Amino acid sequence: MAGYVGVFVSDPWLQSQFTQVELRRLKSHFNAMKRENGGLTLADLPSKMERIKHGGENLTEQERESFLRDSYKNLEEDVDFELFLQVYLKIQAHAAARTGNTAKSSSAFVKSATSTLLHTISESEKASYVAHINSYLADDEFLKKYLPIDPLTNDLFEVSKDGVLICKLINVAVPGTIDERAINMKRMLNPWERNENHTLCLNSAKAIGCTLVNIGTQDFIEGRRHLVLGVISQIIKIQLLADLNLKKTPQLLELVDDNKDAEELMSLPPEKILLRWMNFQLKKAKYEKIVTNFSSDIKDSEAYAHLLNILAPEYTNPTTLTVKDHLERAKLVLEHADRMGCKRYLTAKDIVEGSPNLNLAFVAHIFQHRNGLSTQTKQISFLEISPDEAQMSREERAFRFWINSLGNSSYIDNVFEDLRNGWLLLETLDKVSPGIVNWKIATKPPIKMPFRKVENCNQVVKIGKQLKFSLVNIAGNDIVQGNKKLILAYLWQLMRCNMLQLLKNLRFHSNGKEITDADILEWSNSKVRNSGSKSRMASFKDKSLSDGIFFLELLSAVHPRAVNWSLVTKGETEEQKKMNATYIISIARKLGCSIFLLPEDLIEVNQKMMLTLTASIMYWHLKQPIEDQITSSDSESSTMDTISTSTLDDTASECSMDDNSNR
Repeated sequence: MAGYVGVFVSDPWLQSQFTQVELRRLKSHFNAMKRENGGLTLADLPSKMERIKHGGENLTEQERESFLRDSYKNLEEDVDFELFLQVYLKIQAHAAARTGNTAKSSSAFVKSATSTLLHTISESEKASYVAHINSYLADDEFLKKYLPIDPLTNDLFEVSKDGVLICKLINVAVPGTIDERAINMKRMLNPWERNENHTLCLNSAKAIGCTLVNIGTQDFIEGRRHLVLGVISQIIKIQLLADLNLKKTPQLLELVDDNKDAEELMSLPPEKILLRWMNFQLKKAKYEKIVTNFSSDIKDSEAYAHLLNILAPEYTNPTTLTVKDHLERAKLVLEHADRMGCKRYLTAKDIVEGSPNLNLAFVAHIFQHRNGLSTQTKQISFLEISPDEAQMSREERAFRFWINSLGNSSYIDNVFEDLRNGWLLLETLDKVSPGIVNWKIATKPPIKMPFRKVENCNQVVKIGKQLKFSLVNIAGNDIVQGNKKLILAYLWQLMRCNMLQLLKNLRFHSNGKEITDADILEWSNSKVRNSGSKSRMASFKDKSLSDGIFFLELLSAVHPRAVNWSLVTKGETEEQKKMNATYIISIARKLGCSIFLLPEDLIEVNQKMMLTLTASIMYWHLKQPIEDQITSSDSESSTMDTISTSTLDDTASECSMDDNSNR
């Protein structure tokens, strides 16, 4: 591909161990570490390798340090990139060897076609997710010829190769995310159509909150099992935890005493709310221990026995709590759950071994089936949302998923809470504008001293001003205090800066000049005008945009085969507008636009999201080879990312990272 720049490694053996995408990801991490430290020695690596995927994150810092002391004589030795790669491979192999001794339920290690890196999958998890898919997609007209999938085979990964199953699963998790009119569904798909489906499902998965690090369309096509299973597990988790918020389940207010506690509850991630609910029920059952995780704290099944006894006392087996053997007690617990009508997401062995993913799924399903909360709900005023608050909530969601798509060190569940210490904002700024953060004066969480949080946020504000953000009367302490309007205003300017910077970096189009909102508006109008249409967008808040016709014509202008006009409505009623809006979003994602808006944003003409959508389409189009900008794009170019391709490490798929190499 034109403009592609690889990462050179002089050692042929080392070069053979990685794909170029992996090398560039690791190079980005290596450079970031050197910037933070002002240099890098072997002694620095144990504390820093944890942030790298497959870099021994399941080892403690002490274990990594001990391993390096045994492997190298001098830990004060300076580390260059090739030595860094050697350490990475050694620690990875050491970690795999340690976990491999106990992973009896896992399949053999899988080697991808382009890498010798080792990965393992849990057969128990695979069987559980297959059962979920067989249950929830059993009535799907298109998939019925493939279902039920046999969990004892690798059919799951074969069926996933055309992308349809993952798209359908996303719609089960968050209904309406993908307009099925945009999915290529027929018996035999050509490579281009299959690639479009995978691009659609990956961008849609990010849009519902999945973190997809170094996953590209080729991973699905080749059936890379650990990556496919990782995406499926995240989608199912989102589905199972969907009701764990006060909007969907206001009965959760029973867990708190007053409005202040309720506000705190609203800011918690779903897993934490599930734990709080579980402990609330266990307290009623007179169980004295506090469950803090879905692994070690439930291995003996005592907590499960008490939980099910309080939720469904009519099915209680008196022997469950008297049995001494943990495996036997786990079996009795699952029999109790079966009598309640709860699906099994795990086996007795999974409970005893403390499988966190499967135990989380099991408890979440129990909550969905019978939560034991009062049907009488408290009325709390702040749960009544005004139109302005509803828009603010949608913007928070869009910014949250955008930040999570960048592959920062931590996943955020609420921008108003999780960004208050400034660290993740600094990480995001460094990805949008590499090298702009002074890491020497930044403090990494956990941060005990409040003034350190203020220092981080002061640097965030300072950098914002450096990037010419409008930050009148804003100080770092406003972010620390969780001022919602100011945080959203900052994040919007950061996302917009990211988009404009990406467009500016297309030097053969911009000649390095600054891109403005007006340039994006003019580009979109000229594309539609040149396609022969009379439609025009007066501004990004033009109310005529609510019918969706302009954006459908824009998508058709940049990719003539993108829109099936027989499926487009006139956009006259609210229902017709919504149909067009969902179709527009799915078509844009199918082309390769990583966008985070909702149909409501289009229908209500949210000015910020209109700019986001237009800029994303513009960026995708201008990345295409010149000859393909007139005709349709080929399968390779259709995998371009937009906003989330702003970095060169864990932030994007293989394809999008390769396309970003001319930055």
